[in-house]
Parts: sequence; C-alpha cells; structure tokens
Amino acid sequence: MGILNVTPDSFCDGGKYDDLESALNHARKMIEDGADIIDVGGESTRPGSSHVTADEELRRVIPVIKELSRETDKPISIDTYKAEVADKAIEAGAQIVNDISGLQADNEMVRVVAANNTPIIIMHIKGQPHDFPKDPIYDDLISEIILFFKKKIDFAVKSGIAENNIIIDPGIGFGKTPLHNLEILKRLSELKCLNRPVMIGTSRKSFISSMLRLSEPARLRPHSLLAQASSGGRSGGEEGLSKDNSQLVGTLVTLVIAIMKGVNIVRVHDVKEAVQVTKMCRAIESTN
Repeated sequence: MGILNVTPDSFCDGGKYDDLESALNHARKMIEDGADIIDVGGESTRPGSSHVTADEELRRVIPVIKELSRETDKPISIDTYKAEVADKAIEAGAQIVNDISGLQADNEMVRVVAANNTPIIIMHIKGQPHDFPKDPIYDDLISEIILFFKKKIDFAVKSGIAENNIIIDPGIGFGKTPLHNLEILKRLSELKCLNRPVMIGTSRKSFISSMLRLSEPARLRPHSLLAQASSGGRSGGEEGLSKDNSQLVGTLVTLVIAIMKGVNIVRVHDVKEAVQVTKMCRAIESTN
C-alpha cells in the first residue's frame, strides 16, 4: 500500500503532494514501482497537527480519488475516521476505508461501510486521533490489542459489515512508546489467532530514529539501549521525525520482520524498496 498524503503538514511528506497534479504524479510513480493499493489521506495525525473539517478533507481528497479511479484499476483506500468523508470518497471511487480511530471516532462509520459493502481497515489506537496518552501503559500489550480487535470485529459484524471485509492494523506509533512498537513487531504472529488479514504501518516513524540514533555505548549494552528507547520518541501516530532518508533502512528492516511473521499488507512511503523487500521475503518463504 503506497501512502499518498494530500496534506500540508504530514510528518514525512507534508506539502509535497497537496495539489492535484503533484498528487497524481506521485500516485502514478508508486503504481509504476509496484504499489497494489493507493492510500489517500487528507488529514495529518502527527503530534501537534490540527483537526481538519470534513469539508476541507473532502476538498483535498475527492479530486485526487476521482481522477485516480479513472486512470487505474488499482484499489484506492481513503484514510479517514470521518463517515461523511468515507461515504463521499467511496462515491468518488475509493474501494477501501482505512479508519485509524478503530471505529471509535464516528458512530456513522459502520453504517457507511456496511451500506457500501466496503473493506475496512480497523486500527488499534489508545486514545483518539489527535489525543494520544503521553505515557501509555499496558498490562500485556498484545493481549490488549487482541481483545480490542475481538470486540471491534464483533461490533462491526453485528452492525452489518461482512467479516471478510475486515482488515486489522495493530497501530504502530498510535498511543505506543518505542518499546511498545518493537514488541508489536516481535509478536506480530500472535495476531493470527484473529483470522483476519493484518496491515502494518512502520514507514519512517520516529521509533525507528529512536533506535538508530542511540549512542554507540548504548548500542553495545542491550539494557541501556532499551532504557533509552523506552524514554525516547513520541507515542503519537504520524510521528514527528527527521525527513532524512536514513529512516528508509530502519523501515525496511521492520518490513522484513513483519512480512516473515505473516503480515498481509505493508503501508509505505517508499514503494519501490518495499516491493523489493517483499519479493525477497517471498522467495525465502517459498524455498523447501
């Protein structure tokens, strides 16, 4: 899944694709590089970002979705937690809803998704978009995430959403510390008990820079490394970070881990490199 942020303030690419032609050109390039899905988002969720009205979000995403749906048969995903935006995006040509609130921000979302028989990505989040706990605490992180999904899947199905249309995302960075994010990656295979496709989004997030920018002595002492990581980085979603391409290497390592642990969709900024990683992982998996 290639990320297309048509926003002025997203953490990694804010302002780069916030006019129609640049957005379309970037989508075309991601498709050329091998993207299977294009995820269009009109509101940043990085720490400190402002709420965007539904009207403004629609102004940003609808022209892109309309034009893109004319050009490609690749599925288009709408990254929104607002039911009105999801509904109009589907009408414009979007085929998937990516709700980072986990069906918690807008009570109408389940109705819209059910009525349109649309696949939905339900993300685990501690808190709400733009309102994450500063120091999130979990008794057992993965157990809590699994329980969250069991409840949300049950709620979605009872609300008329086909279970086969549900994809889950453990929500890397959304109300988690850097150590929580590492634990999710390490224990991803435990989510298989839910029998739903899993998406992961680690691309260029700040927990990666928290690890890569540790001092040399800390890197040589595992306990020191973990202590520093646990206190570093933000717990928000589209996290604040350097736009340095050094983020790419760390991202690709997380993709290898995720794919080898059975993740079905990786949400990325760097499509070409992610496709190469995916092909290599699949080649390894296919050996006898």
